[in-house]
Amino acid sequence: MNYRHEFHAGNFADVFKHIVLTRALLRLCVKPAPFRYIETHAGSGIYDLLPPPPGKSTEWQSGIGALIAAAAPPDVRDLIEAYLQIEAPLIRAEGPRYGGSPWIAKSLLRRQDRILLCELHPAASKALRANFGNDRRTKLFQSDGYAGLNAFLPPVERRGLVLIDPPFEAAQELATAADALVKAWRKWTTGIYMLWYPVKDAGTAASFAAKLADEGIKRVLRLELQIDSPAPRAPLARCGLMIINPPFGLDAEAKLLLPWLAGVLGRHQPGFLIEWLSGE
Repeated sequence: MNYRHEFHAGNFADVFKHIVLTRALLRLCVKPAPFRYIETHAGSGIYDLLPPPPGKSTEWQSGIGALIAAAAPPDVRDLIEAYLQIEAPLIRAEGPRYGGSPWIAKSLLRRQDRILLCELHPAASKALRANFGNDRRTKLFQSDGYAGLNAFLPPVERRGLVLIDPPFEAAQELATAADALVKAWRKWTTGIYMLWYPVKDAGTAASFAAKLADEGIKRVLRLELQIDSPAPRAPLARCGLMIINPPFGLDAEAKLLLPWLAGVLGRHQPGFLIEWLSGE
């Protein structure tokens, strides 16, 4: 499958992924010590939503659009407020746009924190530089993100979060991402890692989870959100995050967020998964 960021910006998968990312980054901001945010497949960072070019859908309307229109209970509202404060002004502008994960990091990180973004695709890398090149906290690399992990870890700050969010254009992308994740963890065992993945069939996702569980990683939290029954040839309806060393309390927040997100964004067979593979 091809899951390049610009073709699906603001859809249910982005809402799920970016709310969880926002919560993790806010947890890191609690302590005054600086940290580093690293992203392996950054895309262009911010996306125009209208008009849709050929091949691009309007999935954002049933994703971030539906979220903005929904009435959340107070406990959930507290958890999505920071994300909405970042995205709602972009969506409500005359030419609606959606801020991807680099934009969220740029909005949340403090003066003492640092951002490192990798993007190999030439056009996306050029757009990323136009959007973020003036931010003194940010370093940009037009390079393979998996190779970058080997070069950039551990960061000098010794605290931080790595987001691995590939486009899944290659047939074996999930295996490649899993191997990169394990190698990165072995170099920097105290870092927070988030790997986003699509779920087209339950067996592949289960095998991926089993591989991580067998690697001896101390703390792994698996989250998945489903808006419909997944099928190999159907549009994406389920996706997940593998989170190594999740910040304290993130699992409890997921127990509030995911049932509500499934209800708001789901269609015929919504659902969710929250489980510890190891080290709860």
